[in-house]
Amino acid sequence: MKRLTLLRHAKSERDSSTGRDFDRSLNDRGRADSKRMGQEIRDLGLKFDLVLASPAKRVVETIEGLGGLLPQFDEHIYDASTRQLLDIVQSTNDQVGSLMLVGHNPGFERLAARLTDEEVDDIPTAALVEIELPIDHWRDADEGGGRLIRFVKVKELA
Repeated sequence: MKRLTLLRHAKSERDSSTGRDFDRSLNDRGRADSKRMGQEIRDLGLKFDLVLASPAKRVVETIEGLGGLLPQFDEHIYDASTRQLLDIVQSTNDQVGSLMLVGHNPGFERLAARLTDEEVDDIPTAALVEIELPIDHWRDADEGGGRLIRFVKVKELA
């Protein structure tokens, strides 16, 4: 059994000082939301064998706000298609039982829907989606078969 957790970056500014989407920072709400989600992750006792993250500024700042995660940054997560994200998941070392990806929509929504055959059509900023996959090898992660076990939206936290 494998567990995949997807965490979308927190709320960001509309523009960056450079004009590049990649360089957008979190706004005040995003900084607060990332701290709230970090506390929720700790309260739930979630642990990850591997955290892979987009190197986009808003993702880096989200991870800093969460606290306690030591990600490996993977440039392929930024602006990734569903297929590219699935390739990342499928190429994960099988010693990893619990994988977290931190990144962006629409790829995360589409990956979650593909793996679970469920409607996952709106993953808001700073939301966490946890999927249980009845597989022994990450290379076997594919359409359907996964079970959505947690969908935590920061606006629903007390």
